[in-house]
Amino acid sequence: MQKKQQLNVLGGKLVECSKNPMTGFLRNGCCESHPNDRGKHNICSVMNTSFLEYQFSLGNDLITPKENLDFPGLKPGDKWCVCVSRWIDAYKNACASPVILLSTHIDVLKLIDLKILKKFAIDLN
Repeated sequence: MQKKQQLNVLGGKLVECSKNPMTGFLRNGCCESHPNDRGKHNICSVMNTSFLEYQFSLGNDLITPKENLDFPGLKPGDKWCVCVSRWIDAYKNACASPVILLSTHIDVLKLIDLKILKKFAIDLN
């Protein structure tokens, strides 16, 4: 049985987000949709200080390495597949991080309008 091709928010093939650090629910570098991913790690985002500090203030520590989870800890400039709900919350609190549309899964459009995502896109001409 062939795996269904995953699409990005622009309708094209989903492009890798990051392999350094290795990201994605499946830790394959892509923000793919997966039925077991309750957090919906589908937005490819470039970490910035305001997003990381805001998440930390909520108890979502993305900064500190966690060897037992094979998590390197993130710093500004790292690309990471973030949870849709976490990004929406940051957006509502003026702490949203930039987005890479070509690497953001199309399922995100069920919860965030493309116009909003485009305002944060770093891969548009």
